[in-house]
Amino acid sequence: MLNAYQENFVRYLDKERHLTLNTLSSYRRDIEHYITYLETRKITTLEKTNKTIVLTYLLTLQKQGRAASTISRHLASLRSFYGYLNRSGMIKTDPTLGLEAPKVEKKLPKVLSTGEVEKLLEQPDGEDIKGMRDKAMLELLYATGIRVSELILLDIDDINISMGFLKCQSGRGRVIPLGSLAMSACADYIQQARNVMIKDDKERALFVNCNGRRLTRQGFWKIIKQYKLKANITGELTPHTLRHSFATHLLENGADLRSIQEMLGHSDISSTQVYSQLLKNKIKEVYSKAHPRA
Repeated sequence: MLNAYQENFVRYLDKERHLTLNTLSSYRRDIEHYITYLETRKITTLEKTNKTIVLTYLLTLQKQGRAASTISRHLASLRSFYGYLNRSGMIKTDPTLGLEAPKVEKKLPKVLSTGEVEKLLEQPDGEDIKGMRDKAMLELLYATGIRVSELILLDIDDINISMGFLKCQSGRGRVIPLGSLAMSACADYIQQARNVMIKDDKERALFVNCNGRRLTRQGFWKIIKQYKLKANITGELTPHTLRHSFATHLLENGADLRSIQEMLGHSDISSTQVYSQLLKNKIKEVYSKAHPRA
């Protein structure tokens, strides 16, 4: 019975709110974890849950050593879950109303310098089909700031080389302009490599693996780790780093937050404002190093 609540909720998030696969998976894991907790307490219906049970669950996560950010995420998932069930008439009361999440210290994202980005993007040689694909993917990520989960969901029809734009249809759909280098790399890949890599003419994925099927997130993770080593980049480098670097470098060069928010697909400007803090920190650092009386 409890699992039926969860499946209805995930279906709603997918069909009505059009969330990305990663976000859906995160919600599913959080709710599954909560349901498992309820089952260990012999609770078989959500009508029997209340604020005390939810608070006890959150305290259990805390005792397990979970970070404040993780506990806050679990509470946010439960708020969405109970809110949906309450609005749908499946439960009469929402036990998460009025509950406060633990305060989370916001960590600033790690970004690459423009020099490090250049070194990374230079690594795929572009001479063989795999190199052409990898160069196109890295150039596209840095040119548009899309998430890796969005990159691997792109279809061949989502990119318009001649007009210079990309349609990102997963998550918060948007149209993003492409720079000349990204357009050139993508054109080379599409014209010279993709048709060689695909095994089935019906395949619509823009980026495919060596078996001709849609590239996975895990596959991309292996690729970027390989190029990090080749570029001798010592700092943190995750698939999300190019997205953070894209936003930060745009801001450094005068782009406004609203435009960056639109390109990143953030629903709330507060998610984008973290890059302003990065810029402020950089300005302080430059001042401290350069000013004779700092």
